[in-house]
Formats: sequence, C-alpha cells, structure tokens
Amino acid sequence: MRRLCFVFLVVSIQVVLSVNVWAASEQAKKLRGDNGLSPYAPAERFLGGNFVADEVEPRFIFGKVSDFVKTRSCPTSWFIEEGEKKRIETNTPQSGPVEYTLYLEEDCGGKVTYYVFVDRSQASGTQWMEWRKQFHKSKTEPQYGAVKAALDQASQNGFSVEGELRFVEIDGKLQVKKPEDTLTGELRFQPIYDLKQGKAVAP
Repeated sequence: MRRLCFVFLVVSIQVVLSVNVWAASEQAKKLRGDNGLSPYAPAERFLGGNFVADEVEPRFIFGKVSDFVKTRSCPTSWFIEEGEKKRIETNTPQSGPVEYTLYLEEDCGGKVTYYVFVDRSQASGTQWMEWRKQFHKSKTEPQYGAVKAALDQASQNGFSVEGELRFVEIDGKLQVKKPEDTLTGELRFQPIYDLKQGKAVAP
C-alpha cells in the first residue's frame, strides 16, 4: 500500500511539474534563465505576514503577501536565485537569521512581471538593524533608526511586518516608480496601516 502511495505521489509531482513548464510563456522561461531562478516554496510565516514596500522610508504597511498574490489576474509562481538558495541551505543557527530575496512571477503571456520581495520573517527589529550594519556601517542608525521605531510601534499595535516588496520588474526592466506608489496606484492594493500617523488605515 505504501509503495502504491509513493508511486502515485511521484506521478502527481511529475504531472504538476510538466503542467508548470507547459504553462510558462517563452518570455518567462527566458527571464528565469537570465536571472538564474529556481522554483521555491516561501515560508508560511512570510506568506501570511504583512509587508512594506520601501526599505528606507516606508509610509505604509500592506496586508498579507498571500492576499497580494491572490489579487494578480495572471498565473503566478515563486522563484529564488540559485545563489540565495545555497546561502539559505548553508546557513547555521550560529550565523543568526538571514534575509533573502524571492521573485513572485506573474506571467501574462506577452508580459512578465517580477515582484521582488525580501523575506525578513526570521529577524526581529534589532536583528533587522544589525543586518543593515553589514552594508551601511555607521550610516545605519541615522538612515534606518526612525523606520525601526515606527515599525516597532506598529508591531505593538498588532501590525508586524514579515516582508518587503523592494522592486518591480517588467520584462526584465526595473521600474523607476516606487513599489509603494505602484501598489496604491495601478495595482489598487491598499495599505492597512499608516506608519507616519501610527494607526490603522480605515477600510
């Protein structure tokens, strides 16, 4: 019986994989190869968590990442760069929490959009600041101190953040418009918390 279940599972996985490959447009396949992307299943904590859409000066907290995914009208898939995947696999508890980049691909046939997220669900606010010190050194506190304070207050108010939408790419081209403005503008994905006012946004 166990053997039959195992065979059925293997066949099911093969069918799913073949469908995903068949469904992908040529443009999506090309961009995946150009970026060295592999399929990836994000952590539930990240998917079920809220996110911001500006690293340095976020104005808002948006709802769950999974809710944003549901608003997309074309097929979506999650991917990760091979280098990031290896970094996660070799990370040890002694190394502390790790942030990593994830690509949400929306394949609309002739148009492929990548929503480039950062999963920061493993890090506390203090660890988030420590991670930034690796790159920004003495500029970290002046640049991110106010953001950390606002996010800490939001967390106390019940609006913790597990991710960040950092970039939006369309057909391989990085969009100049801020992700926050893209979300509240053409994507019509409204925020749930105003970081400047320190309170929830009225529905």
